[in-house]
Amino acid sequence: MLKYCSIGSGSSGNCHYVGYKDTSILVDAGLSGKRITTGLNDIEADIDKIKGIFITHEHSDHIKGAGIISRKFNIPIFANVKTWCAMKDKLGDIKDHNMKVFENDKTYSLGDIIVRPFSIPHDAADAVGYNFYADNEKMSIATDIGTITENLKRHLYKSKLVILESNYDPNMLLMGSYPYSLKKRVMSEEGHLSNEDAANFCVELIKEGTERILLAHLSKENNFPELAYETSKGILTQNDIIVGQDVKLDVLSRDEVSHVYNIK
Repeated sequence: MLKYCSIGSGSSGNCHYVGYKDTSILVDAGLSGKRITTGLNDIEADIDKIKGIFITHEHSDHIKGAGIISRKFNIPIFANVKTWCAMKDKLGDIKDHNMKVFENDKTYSLGDIIVRPFSIPHDAADAVGYNFYADNEKMSIATDIGTITENLKRHLYKSKLVILESNYDPNMLLMGSYPYSLKKRVMSEEGHLSNEDAANFCVELIKEGTERILLAHLSKENNFPELAYETSKGILTQNDIIVGQDVKLDVLSRDEVSHVYNIK
């Protein structure tokens, strides 16, 4: 069955594992090479069987370990043209045969997994989220989202498992130490998704067939796991959705490897 695990998720670093049969891939590699390899060992995933690293965008919390992992284990890196142009100098030397280019909103097959990158609104060169299909199941990853667009809805609907950004609490952000320009950037339509906006979108996802939601990419300074969880749970309850019965809800840790989730 299709499997998912977070090696780490937060404003300081992100790496996701997706596996099915003999195909394993990573989405982003924004942690140290050592932490990624240790995390994969923890879930008994062989890094030598990773067939690709799929990059969402070029910010350092998504790519800082990608070059190291690619060079050490001869793993291809997949990204669109604009992202490649923005990140190439940050990765170090990558072998030509490991530089793979895709187009957004097109479907690709890698081993046993079908991958579809789709555009998301974020202040990067050309940020994407991902759909993954295997064994007639669908899961999706969408973080670093400034606002919920129709394109985002179209790609996330009907996903059994969704990894969704719940980045910040508005009150914590406004009262916090960030300079005004950064606060404005985070809250913009090309910034990040607040707890409330994520929770309200969860209502839509559940109505469209999502059975499990993992809240991801929490800000270290402007959020904490219990607040993200309780905000989503509260809004779901207001909409007559019972957490644990109608949907399974978890928060991904920035520092710890998650459970291995089986999509079935």
